[in-house]
Amino acid sequence: MINPIPIFSRDSRYWLIRRTSRLLVPGTSPVGFTDFWLGDQFCSLAFSLTHLYTMGCAYSHHWDGVFTNCGSTTHWITLAFLATPYASRLVQSVRRYYDSGLPTHLVNARKYFSSIVTYVTYYTWKSRGAPHDKTFAVWLAFATISSIYTSLWDLLMDWSFLQRHSTHRFLRSELIYSNNPFIYYFAIITNVMIRFIWVINIPVGGLNPRVRAVIVAGLEMLRRFQWNFYRLENEQIGNTDQYRATREVPLPYSSMHRADNEDDSDSDIEGHAEHHANGGNGAYRGDGISLHMSKILEPTDHNNDSPTVSARRD
Repeated sequence: MINPIPIFSRDSRYWLIRRTSRLLVPGTSPVGFTDFWLGDQFCSLAFSLTHLYTMGCAYSHHWDGVFTNCGSTTHWITLAFLATPYASRLVQSVRRYYDSGLPTHLVNARKYFSSIVTYVTYYTWKSRGAPHDKTFAVWLAFATISSIYTSLWDLLMDWSFLQRHSTHRFLRSELIYSNNPFIYYFAIITNVMIRFIWVINIPVGGLNPRVRAVIVAGLEMLRRFQWNFYRLENEQIGNTDQYRATREVPLPYSSMHRADNEDDSDSDIEGHAEHHANGGNGAYRGDGISLHMSKILEPTDHNNDSPTVSARRD
């Protein structure tokens, strides 16, 4: 990953390192789309992050009694690894509220806080031997609240589904990936089901807890893989809608220069008309308009998402 030799997509590797490092110090800079999108990916990889400690512990014990000495539910440091991605997203949401003033970001921050509390109560319950006592009831209550919270946010905010008066029932009017809404209904059902997959940890007997953990982690990665497509689709539709709603496209030059360029623009328009009058044969080159449009279409930094569209969905 840190190989300085310009092979194996060095620019892409360094980009990932820079973006990942921003997750370790959230809130120190404005949060863009790539920042919170990458943070959500790490939230789904929380199970893998907890095993960073397990691997270190296993090597320190020379792989002797790994499951006894390095159990993920017997060391609170694994909880710290597990909660780090959610804490990073929480701080990002607070920073976005600070920058935009939109209370929606605080609602989103509470979503990540509920996830952290759920994991804390779960580790408390497991560290006591997983009895069916008050700690179990507290974990069950917070896990249910968190799953309902996150499921509704996925459908209403991240995907913009369940819109009233939509041409597609329970979806939205604009769909990019397919005219067949079946895949969207499948995504809704499976997303909600996997959000509640934690119920697999309730039975005392049955599958080994380690097998259950692998099943939960695998299904969560599949859910995030599916979530990415519809989240990016919703972002694209929102950005397109915002552009169509703009009354005037901002020009790349000040208004004081417009009068000087009016004559050039008029001559370009006349040349464009002559081009069509000749049946479209030959090449038309409008220097004035081409210059202005080339400036308008210059690549820009899209790391910062739209303050109107993405401010309400992350």
